[in-house]
Amino acid sequence: MSQAATALRDARRKSGLTQAQLAEGLGTSQAAIARLERPGANPTVATLRRALRAAGYGLELHAALQPSGVDLPQLLHHLNLTPAERLRAHQAAYDNMRRLVPGTDGGG
Repeated sequence: MSQAATALRDARRKSGLTQAQLAEGLGTSQAAIARLERPGANPTVATLRRALRAAGYGLELHAALQPSGVDLPQLLHHLNLTPAERLRAHQAAYDNMRRLVPGTDGGG
C-alpha cells in the first residue's frame, strides 16, 4: 500500500470516521475515499492534505537523503583518470568480458 494511502486510512480510522463520513466532510463520495486508500493510490499533495485535514490531521513533509546506489569513490577515481587511462581501463574491462562469454576470444 502506498504511504499516502496508508497515512489517510490510518488517520481516518484513528479519528473514528468511516469512509462515508470522511467523504461527507470533503464533499465527495465514499468511492472517492476508497480510491484514495487503495494500494497504489497517488493523490496530489493538495488532495492528501485536504483529506487528512478533514480527518483532523495535518500533513508534514520532509526530505530525507536516500542512498544513490552509485559507488562514489569509484566514480571519482574514474573522473580523475586521463582520457588515455580511461580508454585503457575500458579496453581491459571489455577484454575481461569477452573472456567470460562463450564463443568469443578465450571464452569457454
